[in-house]
Amino acid sequence: MRALGLDVGSRTIGLATGDLDAGFAAAREVLRRQGIDRDVRAVVERVRSWGVREVVVGLPLELDGRVGHRARRVQAFVDALEPALPDGVGCQAWDERFSTAAAQRTLIEGGVSRRRRKDLIDAMAAQHILQGWLDARARATDSHAAHDPEGYA
Repeated sequence: MRALGLDVGSRTIGLATGDLDAGFAAAREVLRRQGIDRDVRAVVERVRSWGVREVVVGLPLELDGRVGHRARRVQAFVDALEPALPDGVGCQAWDERFSTAAAQRTLIEGGVSRRRRKDLIDAMAAQHILQGWLDARARATDSHAAHDPEGYA
């Protein structure tokens, strides 16, 4: 199953795709924000063309886990996106605390220049969000298999 990870910021939306079977996510692109309606259309276009079955949107919770101003803005985007998605495509929020910091570390460790990091950071943050979701799904599946090794649930 193909999934799309989104890092929704005030000026850009980072996109990453991943596959549940393969278990890894890859940064794809960064969209410049153009208003919520146009942003939703752009994401839905990619959902259709990339064969996405699940959209995972990073929710920027506060450090203590509370829903703050930024998370409310992202939730407004999710509220507009969900009804626009094609039938059979799910959408869920995923805690994205520290995703941008983790993406930044990855790019620095990879020797990416400061200028290039600026262009890549949002897509890399989307990759980090989606990878966390994929890893959690894999752990849940592994946990289920460990409790039921013969597949009799």
